[in-house]
Amino acid sequence: MAFEGLRVALVHDWLTGMRGGEKVLECLAELFPQARLFTLLKTERMSPTIEALETTCSPAQRLPRLNRLYRHYLPLYPWAIGRLDLRGFDLVISSSHCVAKAAKADREALHISYIHTPMRYVWDLYPLYFGPGRHPLIRAVMPPIAAWLRSWDRQTCRRADHLVCNSRHVAERINRHWDREATVIHAPVDCSRFHSGPAGDYYLVVSALAPYKGVGLAVRAANSRGFKLVVAGDGQDRERLEKMAGPTVEFLGRVDDRYLPELYANCRAFIFPGEEDFGITPLEAMASGKPVIALGRGGALDSVVPVNPPPGGPLPSDSQPGSPPTGVFFYEETPEALIGAVESFEAEPGLFDPEKSRIRAERFDRAVFKQRFSHFAAEAWEKHTGPKKDESGFQGVRNV
Repeated sequence: MAFEGLRVALVHDWLTGMRGGEKVLECLAELFPQARLFTLLKTERMSPTIEALETTCSPAQRLPRLNRLYRHYLPLYPWAIGRLDLRGFDLVISSSHCVAKAAKADREALHISYIHTPMRYVWDLYPLYFGPGRHPLIRAVMPPIAAWLRSWDRQTCRRADHLVCNSRHVAERINRHWDREATVIHAPVDCSRFHSGPAGDYYLVVSALAPYKGVGLAVRAANSRGFKLVVAGDGQDRERLEKMAGPTVEFLGRVDDRYLPELYANCRAFIFPGEEDFGITPLEAMASGKPVIALGRGGALDSVVPVNPPPGGPLPSDSQPGSPPTGVFFYEETPEALIGAVESFEAEPGLFDPEKSRIRAERFDRAVFKQRFSHFAAEAWEKHTGPKKDESGFQGVRNV
């Protein structure tokens, strides 16, 4: 289907860096170059493709000290997303990990929401963000706020006509929290950016340094086992992680996209220590021909083909029994379990074929994502507008 002529709005929670969600947004912008972009707030320049879109920010853009405090304004975002004016658009596509899926489209418009996760701050990861260790005032005021946000989140998920998500893990979470079904279209990896290289002497983590990412687990394992660990990324947890790091752990901070492929190409293996919604970085490692040592939960179950699959657990997406392995899983969130996975890899590194890892990553390439999402949107639009008359002149009933 050609989308030319449609008035399209893209809605994204916030633009504060080019992470996995923004890479999905970039693909959507390429599919719908005529779109207008709406967001709660913007603090940094995005990729040229995203910057080329006419962009409108919500009133949240005027809040003070956004660079440092935007996460703290969470209770205001349901109000702010409702202030975006989406009148006159035929097709609204939201990219949501917080409130974007609650954008109010015209009654006659089609709204497709790509869900990175239901609002993790008030659902599965509430104890991590607002539990023990947080300021006593935050712990005191958040329970009623979180309860209201969960109720609001359940109600407003109905504003989208169709839900798409990035993994089976998130589809299950959507069903559990919202009682809705979602179509899985895995998030994209740009395989063309990455190349293989000789195995170096370091293990690599590429991650935002946020509490739920599990980077501390990798740091503790490196301290205990003494292997060299390089951590690329920045975030609010960096100071704490650097304080716990031993002499074999190096923090690079945020690494320019031009240099990141070299880090992947020359590492010994990639460590993915947290339970993620999906996770682009394991696919970037596989596109670089590198094995992935991952916690065997969440999105990694869709992307990594482990030598030690979970007993009775699901096979990775699009894989078959006997598919070439691309990594090793560990199943307990302990340094000992991660060390065991590292030792398992070290015992038989020849099990992992760089070319086969690359082929596996290409199943999730940007071109695959764009083809699948475009096909989904075309079918949804056809159902939304009603079937055409067939050659006999029969007119079907519009699907509403």
